[in-house]
Amino acid sequence: MTLAEIAETVLRRAGPARRFLVGIAGPPGAGKSTLADALREALVTRGEAAEVLPMDGFHMDNGILEARGLLPRKGAPETFDVRGFADIVDAVRRGNEEVLVPVFDRAREIAIASARAIGPDVRIILVEGNYLLLDEAPWTRLDGKFDLTIFVGPTNEVLEERLRERWIHYGLDEAGIEWKLYGNDLPNGRRITENSRAADIRVDTF
Repeated sequence: MTLAEIAETVLRRAGPARRFLVGIAGPPGAGKSTLADALREALVTRGEAAEVLPMDGFHMDNGILEARGLLPRKGAPETFDVRGFADIVDAVRRGNEEVLVPVFDRAREIAIASARAIGPDVRIILVEGNYLLLDEAPWTRLDGKFDLTIFVGPTNEVLEERLRERWIHYGLDEAGIEWKLYGNDLPNGRRITENSRAADIRVDTF
């Protein structure tokens, strides 16, 4: 589907709803955030109020991850505050007040609290993250929270190329890149691809 077709599908499915949540899932490097940002712009161009809610803001702090022996696996399903994320999704669903959400700063590898505001007047919320459809506890608590779901699933070759470019951009040496790719990102991607619930819309890449 093209971006325009996805935007029209969102609007058609949203109908007259006061609030409509779209879940955009997929492996690391798939293009989820790119799609979410582009879809937001497409919806705003069509006169809609839309905002992006990124799952990455719910990374556990490095101190907690280090204490639990999980710092090298940062980005894996067990390194996120799933309960906190689900609570924010529920608050956004209610839509009766402004909700401040955290945003992840990848350059500093930290989540910044209350970095984005979602007001009660925003009708369409684009929730974006790797594990929104993961069929494993505790992520299963997200099942049924989205009105429409999209899965972005490029080939493994595309993911590897994109992820390598990402970590080069952030200044990792070759050993660090190798670990990020083969010790964390790509295994996480396989876990997502093999263990996610079916989405309403699937796109190969974005």
